[in-house]
Amino acid sequence: MKNLQAAPKREPISNSVLAALPQIAYETLKSGLEAVQLTFGEILYEPGQVIRNVYFPTNSLVSLLTLVDDRSALEVGMVGREGMVGMSLTLGSSVSPVRALVQGAGTALRMSTARFRKEFKRGPLLQRALYTYLNALMAQITQTAACNRFHQVEGRLARWLLMTSDRVQSEQFALTQDFLSHMLGVRRVGVTEAASALQQRKLIEYRRGHITILDHAGLEAASCPCYALVRGMNGATWKRPLSAPAG
Repeated sequence: MKNLQAAPKREPISNSVLAALPQIAYETLKSGLEAVQLTFGEILYEPGQVIRNVYFPTNSLVSLLTLVDDRSALEVGMVGREGMVGMSLTLGSSVSPVRALVQGAGTALRMSTARFRKEFKRGPLLQRALYTYLNALMAQITQTAACNRFHQVEGRLARWLLMTSDRVQSEQFALTQDFLSHMLGVRRVGVTEAASALQQRKLIEYRRGHITILDHAGLEAASCPCYALVRGMNGATWKRPLSAPAG
């Protein structure tokens, strides 16, 4: 009787796009991926800048900002463990249309643009995973644009905190009021009032630039409808197991 050997365990992958790939497809990418540390406030791209690398966040968070003038910017989307930064390359453009700003420090897997183009061109499974994510990202950007125009600051702040929590997989993160005012496109006093209202309802605790979500369900109830809408559209992305790539 032959001894049966257990199949080797697959390497844990914390990025949903990479985790969605079959093992053989992931292995072809692996040698081109480099683990890097992203620091808070780091700018990965500016609008009109050539994209030199793509990033697959694992526990970091990147904001996508559109510039209104020399001093003002507005967040139109965010990318965490569910996606990739540098999606313009999948549409044939090598230039970034947005500023990509590290909002949450942490790790990411980086790949050069040259290697990414090669792998994307020859890899239909990678194409499929990224186009699925692109659809989710477009839904997020579209809903965020409407949210910024029509919803009150308190509901928008609740949405934004929930989206951040989803991506960093934590109920605690560092955020300053200045940073939040830029992300939401409102004056600092507006952020202060909205955060104070959520804190008085014991939904969050905000102290010295650190936010803790105390009541996740309550914060969802306080959020504008956009959080549930976008999460519903992107449900498959968030429900996908992240422990290993698909077989």
